Amino acid sequence: MNDVNSLSHTSWNCKYHIVFAPKYRRKVFYGQKRREVGEILRTLCNWKKVKIIEAEVCPDHIHMLVEIPPKYSVSSFMGYLKGKSSLMIYEKYPELKYKYRNREFWCRGYYVDTAGKNAKKIEEYIRRQLEEDKAGEQLTMGNI
Repeated sequence: MNDVNSLSHTSWNCKYHIVFAPKYRRKVFYGQKRREVGEILRTLCNWKKVKIIEAEVCPDHIHMLVEIPPKYSVSSFMGYLKGKSSLMIYEKYPELKYKYRNREFWCRGYYVDTAGKNAKKIEEYIRRQLEEDKAGEQLTMGNI
């Protein structure tokens, strides 16, 4: 039962697999930008006491397996994460404002799934995701 967390009157185990992307699914996360966006997301999660179990910043989307305390709804947390990270990204990279119409960095929606007992499989999937994306790009580049 080491998966169980607790608040003052609650014991909980709430893991979510979340996937979200930049507007128009543009491929913007490379090199230094990829690391800095990862750091921004980590900082915002720490502020809300959301634990990142596994995460991957792919060139055109983000995968996260997170533990969100039950005092936050997933939708309110995602609104916070996408809203604050947009502001922080634009602060660090002001040139992106022109590509993404002021303050609309992320796509409107996101994908979320409860992890439950599949958390280990989802962790492995997220770890492999970037490698699979790179392999897929190599295949398409070779066909050109």
